Amino acid sequence: MEGTFTEWEPFIELYFELGLKYKDIKSVLSSKHNFHISERHLKRILRARGYSRRKAYSDLADMVDFIRNQLQNSGQLHGYRWMYVKCRKHGLRVRKDDVRLVLKELDPRGVSLRQARRLRRRNYFSKGPNFIWHLDSYDKLKPYGICVNGCIDGFSRKIIWLNAYTTNSDPKLIGGYYMESVQRLGGCPRVVRGDLGTENGYVRGFQRFLRPTQPDDPLDSYLEGASTANQRIEYWWGFLRRQCVQFWLALLGNLRENGLFDGGLLDKSLLQFCCLGLIQNELDETAQVWNAHHIRPSKNLNVPSGRPNVMYSLPELYRTRDFLSPVEDEHVQLCKSECVFRLSVPCDPDVYELCNVIMAESHLSLPNDPYQAVNLYMSLREAIRAVL
Repeated sequence: MEGTFTEWEPFIELYFELGLKYKDIKSVLSSKHNFHISERHLKRILRARGYSRRKAYSDLADMVDFIRNQLQNSGQLHGYRWMYVKCRKHGLRVRKDDVRLVLKELDPRGVSLRQARRLRRRNYFSKGPNFIWHLDSYDKLKPYGICVNGCIDGFSRKIIWLNAYTTNSDPKLIGGYYMESVQRLGGCPRVVRGDLGTENGYVRGFQRFLRPTQPDDPLDSYLEGASTANQRIEYWWGFLRRQCVQFWLALLGNLRENGLFDGGLLDKSLLQFCCLGLIQNELDETAQVWNAHHIRPSKNLNVPSGRPNVMYSLPELYRTRDFLSPVEDEHVQLCKSECVFRLSVPCDPDVYELCNVIMAESHLSLPNDPYQAVNLYMSLREAIRAVL
């Protein structure tokens, strides 16, 4: 055994919190850090420092309060597995079966409405993390002025980016999402898969510039086709709707049905002002929980199971490697100079300025939850329409 436990303790804590099994922690310590330790000794050291998977559970009342609060918002869409991961991400040590029982008690109607649906799907294959990224735009909230764009890694199913803004049709903006991720990760994928739409034009150009296809390589570095065939991201959009977006669709749909939203520039800008930040926060949390949750085994033997974060960062556990292609900083900066990026102003600048004036005069504050956002929207709408 090389080194001391203290030297490697941060890595062991990280792998333990990621949910790796003891044998996997032992394997990664050996392969990545050249730190050799027996599984028995690893358990003994962790136990001595208070790390345990089956002890020190959080107080049941804390778990009930957390789940009850989640059920007030888009958490009402979650099944017990997803709610369990959310609890863990928020620092609650809970048992999955306890979460299931609490959900059944607090939300019996929601539990009864969630039915398992089995679909026959084509077999999918990706060689490893960053071998192929799937990107697409999500338009369900677009009638309300909220446009979502996302990208998912084909092997690990880790969310690379998930962004909400006022548009998802500007190719320079989508190119900006791509370049931000390339710069953050220090490289680009082997392949990017996008739809036929013009919004992906800059991503296509950047990918082929950063990762040129060799003459003897039969696989282009950028692939495009019908959105229905872009199955990794298309499946995830369905998941996003069930776990997050359906709540917002119902909430904003009520405004339309009650004559409080007409689809015009003013109403869209007001919703962007009141809701865009909250929706982005929910998208960020959804991506974080998804990346930490456990994907169950599939009948397709080519598709690994596990946590996206683990599959993405530790491909050696799955007998593969990272396919990220390094890029030069000079090339990254050149591509970024052709992009546009999201502004801090979430809506039309004139409407934004007017909203801030009205809020200051009326002593209104920015919303902390969706219902406060709707109330602020109606107050601002009434005040602005009164002077038009």
